[in-house]
Amino acid sequence: MNIHLHNRVLLTPAEDSPFYLANESGYREWRQRKLDQRPALEDLLVQLDNPFKLTREERDRIVHLNAVCNMAIYKVSNEDQFADKKLVHQLGLQLGLSHLDDNLRSDEDDITSIEVREQQGNRYIPYTNRPLSWHADGYYNEPERQVRGFIVHCVNPAAEGGISGLIDHELLYIRLRDENPEYIQSLMRPGAMTIPPNIDSGTEIRGASVGPVFSVDADTGSLHMRYSARKRNIEWRDDELTRAATALITKELENPENAYIYKLNAGEGLICNNVLHKRDGFQDSPSQKRLIYRARYYDRISNTGLNEQEEVI
Repeated sequence: MNIHLHNRVLLTPAEDSPFYLANESGYREWRQRKLDQRPALEDLLVQLDNPFKLTREERDRIVHLNAVCNMAIYKVSNEDQFADKKLVHQLGLQLGLSHLDDNLRSDEDDITSIEVREQQGNRYIPYTNRPLSWHADGYYNEPERQVRGFIVHCVNPAAEGGISGLIDHELLYIRLRDENPEYIQSLMRPGAMTIPPNIDSGTEIRGASVGPVFSVDADTGSLHMRYSARKRNIEWRDDELTRAATALITKELENPENAYIYKLNAGEGLICNNVLHKRDGFQDSPSQKRLIYRARYYDRISNTGLNEQEEVI
């Protein structure tokens, strides 16, 4: 019986999907193509002459990279555009990203300005200079509000630190399935990971979020991952398989062979299908304060879904 949490969130993939555990030949074909096409860090960089009007070549390159490894790093040529917040909106729209996640503490335009700031009530780590552990964005969202893509645009980097780590979640899926397919089965259970309610000064801002780690997007056939490496405020399903699977995730996240390490410079940004990411701690200076614009979307980047990739690969 197919478990369907929402009309886009599937826990039992179609039988011809490489994520269907009984489809070993389909998985092996997808796996080999995935590993063969994995780009080097320098190949993730895409120069943009005008982010408000991408050329066909620029757009195709971003789409191709997101089809094969779920991320691309862009570099805006014109310094006058580095701080233009409209750039993020327009870049997203040109790549099929239009349904913004109106998340806590986002700005009025639903794009969040991430910088060190004073906070009332709960202190959220993204708005401090502390390190952020590995996570996928929106892991606490409801099934109908899963974040499938995001853009982070650097207006100004920190004076010191603030380096990012990036891991394609599909690569992590491969590591887990190769080790033991039952790990995947355990992480696709509807109650694999629970995020307790968010309560601020006695008021419940968000209820408990219960769901799988891995699921499949019914619209595109693509893999989605919901995850946080936080030790506090995460409740894992209490069984041997889930414990072993999460222990292997922790091990693989510490494996430097799996990650791209990069510090965004002014005018650079990451556009991705919600890959796993982390951020080192950093220090601002009086003359250089870190400012990042972040836009989260319920969409994947267009033409990067598993069912669409023949057009772009």
